[in-house]
Parts: sequence; C-alpha cells; structure tokens
Amino acid sequence: MKKYSKIGLFKSKGRIIKEPLSKYRSPFQRDKDRIIHSASFRRLKHKTQVFVNTGGDHYRTRITHSMEVAQIARSIARHFNLNEDLTETLSLAHDLGHTPFGHAGEESLNECMASHGGFDHNLQTLRIVMFLENKYLKFKGLNLTLETIEGLLKHNGPLDNLEKVKSLIGLKKFKNKINLKTFPSLEAQIAAISDDIAYNNHDMQDGIKANLFKLEELTEINFLKKIFQRYKNKINKSNYKIATNQIIRDSIDSMIKDLIINTKNNLKKNQIRSFNDMRYTKKLMVDFSDNTLRSLEDIRYFLKTKMYNNKSVLLRNNNGKVIIKKLFNKIKNKPRKFLTKTELSLDKYRAISDFISGMTDRFAINLYNKIK
Repeated sequence: MKKYSKIGLFKSKGRIIKEPLSKYRSPFQRDKDRIIHSASFRRLKHKTQVFVNTGGDHYRTRITHSMEVAQIARSIARHFNLNEDLTETLSLAHDLGHTPFGHAGEESLNECMASHGGFDHNLQTLRIVMFLENKYLKFKGLNLTLETIEGLLKHNGPLDNLEKVKSLIGLKKFKNKINLKTFPSLEAQIAAISDDIAYNNHDMQDGIKANLFKLEELTEINFLKKIFQRYKNKINKSNYKIATNQIIRDSIDSMIKDLIINTKNNLKKNQIRSFNDMRYTKKLMVDFSDNTLRSLEDIRYFLKTKMYNNKSVLLRNNNGKVIIKKLFNKIKNKPRKFLTKTELSLDKYRAISDFISGMTDRFAINLYNKIK
C-alpha cells in the first residue's frame, strides 16, 4: 500500500495560531487528544443518536456512534496507508456540534434561529473547536491543525455557498489558509463516508433491539436479504441477538469492501498520484459503487418508514422539539440568568444557540422541568 502514501496527509501546514511542535506527538495526534479531552466530546455520552438517552442504557449515543465511526474509518485509512490519526480525529469530532435530542433538536433550534442566521450542526462543530472550547491561556478554542479544520469544514465536500460559513464562523477566521472550493483530503472523505456506514447499520441494529421491526424484515432490502440467507437456517430464539450482530457485521464488512474496491478504481481512473491531484477532481474519490449506493437508499427508506417515523420515536422527538423551543424562549427573555455579559456581548441569539446546542439530553430536560 506504499503507493498511496503520497496522497495522504502526513505533514501539517500548521495551525491558525502558531504553536511549537511537540517532541513526542505528531500534530494530528495532538488534535485527537484535544478532541478526546474536550468537554464537548464528553457530553456526547448523553446526547441522542436516534433514541432519546433516557430510553435505555444499551442504545447508541453520539459518543458511541463517534467511536464506531472512528473504528471503521481508521481501518479503511490503514488499508490505503493514509494518516490514521487525522482520520480518527475527524471521525471523533464530526458530531461535536449536535444538539440534544438528535436531528429533531437540530430542526427545532434551527427554527428558533431562523431570523438570526439559523443553526447547522456541522458548522457548530467548527464553532466549538475554534471558539467555544476554552482550555488554553493563549487562545480560544482548541487551535486544531489546518488539515483537521478543513476536514470538519468540508464534511460534505467543497463549499459552494459560503453565506452560512461567513455568518456562523466568519471567513476572516481562517486567515486565507484554507481553500474552501477544493475537495477535502482522502482522510476527511473516509471519515465522512464511515459516518454513513456506521449510522445506517447501527440504526438497524438498535431498531431490532427496540422491537420496532424484526431481523427477518431486513430481507425487504435486497442487500440484506443476501446476507440473511447465509444464516437463515441457523437462526433460532437462543441465538437471535447473536445472529443480528453477525448480519449487521457482515453488512458493514460488505460496504467497506465495496468502498475500498470502488475508491481504488476512482483513484486509478482519475490518475490520482498526489494530494494535489485529488483536491481538484470533479467528484469525491472515496465512494461506493452504484449498486451499493442504491442499496443505501433502500436502507434509508426502510429506516425512515420503520424507525424514524415510528410513533414512539416521533413522540420522543416531538417532546425534544418542545423542550428546545421552550428553553430558547425562556432564555431569550432572561438571558443574563443563564449567560454572562461577555457571552452575550457579540450576538445574544448566537450565544443562546451555543448554550442550548451544547446541552445534553438530560441537562435540557432537567432545566426545562425547573423553569417551565
């Protein structure tokens, strides 16, 4: 795999605020450590993935999801001899900006902020690592490497519309050190697509665990039907949970294999021999085959109808939305009760948004019950 080392990111261009290099850790190792030791990362333990955190101890939360994304991404990066530390950092950090109550909470907060610049969890991750995490005397934020900042910023690819970035971050904050129009590194692309692999498969697993649908119903998806057939005659009541784990594991493995083969084909077809070659391509290099992309659409549709639109899930999500809106209105009316004068000085509504988005599910619920 040495031939891929030239397209990986092993040397950093530095940080927005200069710092001396460490004798013992690479810049990307330090980034990973800064993410892991951040308060925002710890709070992911009590933030919803799909099921509100109070619903059970064994459902995935944002922190377990982030760790699973990192494991998948690191394995793929190792296969291509890329920078594992950078890949893992981006995977661990990608959901730092999520609100309590998952995507329902994000929708609710975005509605509250509609007249004040809106809310976007990907850009909120950037706000956290650049401004809101305060653990250093010399600067605000975590002062991560430019490569990590770029990877988080381009989680969904090059930025065509810069208005949200301008509003929520400020273009001058990047000091012209990041080209927003180019494709992100292979490490960033791997972290982003590993997120898709993880949540699609693990949401199916959690849905079965929650009795929203049965393992046998996965055969409605052709991709899963083929895997299910391998074990059909071996599944019984005593090994049902183990069989579920096995089928989900095989599904993840099949997706990873497809991704690796298709990515190799993309790199060869586009004659990618260096990092710069890859930045100016016309599409992402790390991607699934057309067949697997269609299968992912089938999986998403299945999860939407059987899980995300399930009455019990919708009820909890709607309760989360109500809590977010009530908290926003209460805090808006008496902001100094919850936030400092300094926090409110630049932008009152953005400060409220930062405060609410940083809450865990249980903190939001407890505060709501206290002030409603």
